[in-house]
Amino acid sequence: MFLIAGPCAIESRDCVLQTAETLRRLCYDLGITLYFKSSFDKANRTSTSQRGVGLDEGLRILQEVKEQYGLPILTDVHESWQCEPVADVADVLQIPAFLCRQTDLLQAAAQTGKIVNVKKGQFMAPWDMGGAIGKIEQVAPGAAKEGKIWLTERGSSFGYGRLVVDMTALVEMRRFGCPVIFDATHAVQQPGSPQGITGGNRDYVPALMRAALAVGVDGLFIETHPNPEKAISDAANQVRLSDMKVLLQQAIEIDALTPNR
Repeated sequence: MFLIAGPCAIESRDCVLQTAETLRRLCYDLGITLYFKSSFDKANRTSTSQRGVGLDEGLRILQEVKEQYGLPILTDVHESWQCEPVADVADVLQIPAFLCRQTDLLQAAAQTGKIVNVKKGQFMAPWDMGGAIGKIEQVAPGAAKEGKIWLTERGSSFGYGRLVVDMTALVEMRRFGCPVIFDATHAVQQPGSPQGITGGNRDYVPALMRAALAVGVDGLFIETHPNPEKAISDAANQVRLSDMKVLLQQAIEIDALTPNR
């Protein structure tokens, strides 16, 4: 099991470095491979949400994380032109769930030669992710067999303002032969909050994480923040950084009991 973790959005250099240092130490002690994640731009949030520090400053901060802590980097791309500069820093380019069918974006990310993590859209069936894989392999033949396509489950829309997680989606997506990741923090989002910002409930993260690990996943995606209530994005569903040790200890114990995926 590997871990993708970090603050949802790059708010400041200090917040990112503090989180990276803590996660690096924790994952080293627990024997977990860590991909540090944070987004330079949250372009798919509500009109009133803060978006982050932007591409240039965000990449400078992520490069510092990479150099100072030796961590591989994962971050989102929203437009095709972003892929090339982001690939100069990031080891994994992530396609946001709302954009998982965007052909030009998928192919631009794949053409960088980096791993592409495609988040399953809240509106898609798990077997429909074969379309995203096919688009990537048009420009990067064999990418799935080489482990350069990851698939991430983050819940499905259920009426207004709620997501549900169908654990059989993890089984379905595994049939493509790609590493499958469970996003435990976006799965507890409540997108249709009356306050006009995305809500959520981090209290459900441990339960969903344990369920996904029992089914069998290759990786976990957990956004975390030193002070989630003050976060500019996903404040309600990010895990408190001080709670990560206990959460990951549980993850290791369950992962060790899970039969071959």
